[in-house]
Amino acid sequence: MKRRQWDSKTKAKIVLEGLSGKPVSELCSQYQISQNQYYQWRDKFLVEAHRAFEVKEKVGEVARLKAKAQKLQQIIGALTVELKKSEDEL
Repeated sequence: MKRRQWDSKTKAKIVLEGLSGKPVSELCSQYQISQNQYYQWRDKFLVEAHRAFEVKEKVGEVARLKAKAQKLQQIIGALTVELKKSEDEL
């Protein structure tokens, strides 16, 4: 039997329904998952909930690092061209 793949949005929706007060047994019957699976998703959701507030900070940092890497690559390229020119002159 083929295993179903659940996307993260659906998992979050199911967990939030459970946290809002809907009985877990009813949720599991509706989505055809085991209660054990629900509790695993819920625990992971609660442990990693703080990451929802870090996304913007990380996006800015990643953009800054990409810009810095591009600038360094340009510098390396310019130095490589100068080195080739100086080697050709000799």
